[in-house]
Amino acid sequence: MAPNKGWMNLEGITNTVPETQFFEGDSAFKFLGLSRTARLYGFVGCLIAGFVLSILGSALLFLGQFTIFAILYVFGTIVALIGTGFLIGFFKQLKMMFKPVRVVATIVFFISIGLVLVGAFVLESGILCLIFVFIEFLAYTWYTLSYIPYARAAILKTIGMG
Repeated sequence: MAPNKGWMNLEGITNTVPETQFFEGDSAFKFLGLSRTARLYGFVGCLIAGFVLSILGSALLFLGQFTIFAILYVFGTIVALIGTGFLIGFFKQLKMMFKPVRVVATIVFFISIGLVLVGAFVLESGILCLIFVFIEFLAYTWYTLSYIPYARAAILKTIGMG
């Protein structure tokens, strides 16, 4: 395979994803002069790091370590969200998060992050923490599905609500 061909040659990509325009525009890290490939690696690295932190935190929840759970879990969630800055930029992400199609899922997502902290620090309840983590997961999933054409409608139809 030629050096500039293949799926890892992100430098040669000229098409953009509609609406989100990944890799184009105001990346939060544009000032670093990162290539598209480096920005993709940054995104994937943040996604993996966030996932690992959240999993480690979740394991500590089952050991009754509510404070450490909350710190690791919420920090993991934030690190994963920061990864989008490598792709589209923080301001563009925030702008897209509060579009009418996503605003409810976004608000529920952020509130559930706060509730995880309340459940761990104030109430010290593992059960409530699990409930809030589940709500956060559902909100994030619904938010993410809003970027895939007809995904929400297909899910609603599948569960008999559409």
